[in-house]
Amino acid sequence: MPSFHLRERVAKRLARLVDFRIEERLRERVPQLEDRVTEQEHCTADHRRRLDALEAGLEHARGDLRWTRSELDRLMPQVAALEAALETLREKAALTPVADKPELAEARSLIEEIQHQHAQIRVRLTGIARYEDRLRKLEEHAGAGVAE
Repeated sequence: MPSFHLRERVAKRLARLVDFRIEERLRERVPQLEDRVTEQEHCTADHRRRLDALEAGLEHARGDLRWTRSELDRLMPQVAALEAALETLREKAALTPVADKPELAEARSLIEEIQHQHAQIRVRLTGIARYEDRLRKLEEHAGAGVAE
């Protein structure tokens, strides 16, 4: 039996030696690994924060893009109508007979006179509208005085 006990003692001693070596290596490596894990946790938290900020910015950009698309959809028919009107004017200009300089000067003079007359008419209509508004207010005031 002594060889059995000897073997058992040698095995225990060998196991303690191996355990000691493993613990020694772990004591060296575990703090390094813990530091790396802590650093990775901080990086992950920072990345999550930055990703959240980027997603919020992206959602804002998507809102701006939706608004811009809506405005484009609203403006496109108007631009198309203006282009059609411009093309119609080009066609009319191409069909206009060529005039000499005195005729152009007379035409410009007539246009200026028409514009002047339109301005005077607008002034007169504004005056009439103000006069009618004053009459309406006086009639309302007079009607309110009679009703009392």
